Amino acid sequence: MLISPKIFTTRKYNTNNGMLKGEVVMGRRRGIMSNQMKEELAKELGFYDVVQQDGWGGIKAKDAGNMVKKAIEIAEQQLANKNQI
Repeated sequence: MLISPKIFTTRKYNTNNGMLKGEVVMGRRRGIMSNQMKEELAKELGFYDVVQQDGWGGIKAKDAGNMVKKAIEIAEQQLANKNQI
């Protein structure tokens, strides 16, 4: 994996007896891809019209997965080209 975002955080809170207790919660991932790249990938994969109409929340999980897969392929190609130089 090229980028490993922090996805787990620990929250501390007081219980009734005043003790601190830790709770591991899933953190929301920050966007790694720029909006321009996401739009270009959506156009290439054929679901940009859905993004325009409904926003990013309107796309299918399969389309989101394909977009991530394509972004990884592009990153791997760029890395391979960089290592050839």
